[in-house]
Amino acid sequence: MFQTHYERIGGEAKIRSLVDAFYRHMDELPEAYGVRKMHAEDLSGSRQKLFDFLSGWMGGPQLFVEKHGQPMLRRRHLHFTIGDTERDQWLMCMKMALTDVIESEPLRDELYTAFVKVADHMRNRSEPQHRH
Repeated sequence: MFQTHYERIGGEAKIRSLVDAFYRHMDELPEAYGVRKMHAEDLSGSRQKLFDFLSGWMGGPQLFVEKHGQPMLRRRHLHFTIGDTERDQWLMCMKMALTDVIESEPLRDELYTAFVKVADHMRNRSEPQHRH
């Protein structure tokens, strides 16, 4: 019988753990500074939105859609400059969070592959821009 990623990951509690681990890594790792500075100092709003999004994205309750409408992730992030560096920092934090939270290596790999596609889609600049 087919199980959604939401069911396979362990539902709401595991997604909450994944989000918490993700933002903990983003907050603590100096090499994630570029992506961290795109977020508010207080991460509680970002945590809730990511949790709501992942719930529906993984096949569980469509919490984000119920609260905010269709995700339209790229459009919602266009006011940020997102290039390879920011994508890679985000993915580094997510990969570490997946390792922390998901025991099943095949499930971790499936989810990471899916996250790479989403993160790649979020890029809105191709050339590095240097700020003076």
